Amino acid sequence: MSFVKTHGLWTDAQHSAFAQLLERLRESDVQVVRFSFPDQHGLLRGKTLVVDDAIKAFECGVTLTSTLLAKDTSHRTVFPVFTAGGGFDMPEMQGACDTLMVADPQTFRVLPWAPHTGWVLCDLYFPNGRPVPFGTRHLFRRALERLEKQGFEFVSGLEVEFHVFRCLNPNMKPEHSGQPGLPPEVELLSHGYQYLTELRYDAVDHVMEMLRHGIAGLELPVRSLEVEYGPSQFEFTFAPTKGIKSADDMILFRSAVKQICQRNGYHATFMCRPRIPNVVSSGWHLHQSLVRIDDGANAFMPSDSGAPLSVTGERYLAGLLAHAQAATALSTPTINGYRRYRPYSNAPDRAIWGRDNRGVMLRVLGGPNDPATRVENRVGEPTANPYLYFGAQVLSGLDGLHRKLELPPSADTPYETQAELLPRSLGDAIDALRADECLREGFGGAFIDYFCKLKEAEISRFNLEVTEWEHREYFENF
Repeated sequence: MSFVKTHGLWTDAQHSAFAQLLERLRESDVQVVRFSFPDQHGLLRGKTLVVDDAIKAFECGVTLTSTLLAKDTSHRTVFPVFTAGGGFDMPEMQGACDTLMVADPQTFRVLPWAPHTGWVLCDLYFPNGRPVPFGTRHLFRRALERLEKQGFEFVSGLEVEFHVFRCLNPNMKPEHSGQPGLPPEVELLSHGYQYLTELRYDAVDHVMEMLRHGIAGLELPVRSLEVEYGPSQFEFTFAPTKGIKSADDMILFRSAVKQICQRNGYHATFMCRPRIPNVVSSGWHLHQSLVRIDDGANAFMPSDSGAPLSVTGERYLAGLLAHAQAATALSTPTINGYRRYRPYSNAPDRAIWGRDNRGVMLRVLGGPNDPATRVENRVGEPTANPYLYFGAQVLSGLDGLHRKLELPPSADTPYETQAELLPRSLGDAIDALRADECLREGFGGAFIDYFCKLKEAEISRFNLEVTEWEHREYFENF
């Protein structure tokens, strides 16, 4: 019996999707399939199998070294994997042993930009059938199950900003290699600040069409393609979807944009604030609401014309505020992301909400008789792992529902409203996450400690670097 059947890992819908997929693979010209899983940072890792072996691997799994879970964003191994418990206090992680990627056949795609290549998203399991507790897709799914027990489904829509540059020099000489290597030299596709002008859009239309064509073949729910405020800055928005799909779409979208650009002489980056003159920070705004499972209605839509949200919506929103400091470590997980939070900007610096106000952290949109009533969280950076970002929202909102938290008044003048400030650095955010009992219980203490250790390894490496600011500040003076 296969690994999937032995441990009962697929739903009926997944078994049905696999049966249809078998026919598709046998009749198509797909020659290889990429099996990929989203790692702790939201990066896709995996293996590529020839199609005959790929067909077998769907039900049997694909082996993958457990050390991939021990790496920070420089791909350095942070945990002592050859000690007892592999540095995780888990026998299954000891000695750089194998885990298994198990494909989700419902996510299968054929990649338009890679001829004859299929792609499928996977979940990680130990050989004994136990889910790997650091698998972020598992963690978000578990949060969604808790939400379902309360009678709700999670609905989310995305607004994602990023930059695209023309690549001048990829810096591929041996001396440019490293951990990490030297980034490419680039030039702009357009000047900035002509926000949403048609002339600026037309100047980059060839790149927009290149991306649109590739992404359309993936059947992602793209709604709009926009020129953002800064130089070479783009924004894509996505229609709302239910459950885990929006997170899966974000993982694929981000990887697709980078791959399509790379193949065509461009460099795409979702880094929040690249070190480019006149740059404007990129954000990731998450629109979210709940729908009731019993009737499919929007659970945030108020019945009172004077109320911003229903009672359910207000308590959920109050939960987001209560855990805003801790959740920032998951919505803004890089050192660079905190360069974006500036007073009197479109990026929030404190935990507040308001009605249709772009200066607040949590922007409420909609109202009575509006089935699109929702909360827009404006805190995230586009590098965030979507499963952790979304999972933190669901767990925080559920805590607000459980404790029946009261919503404070709307902040109509956001930068004059007294409220708890968001963390000013990744280190501050990590401290807040480690101390938050709600997120620790929801994600599991082992995962929170694991995630914090990975991020602290990045902070430690950063603190050993001499930056240009330091050189400019002290070299001549002293």
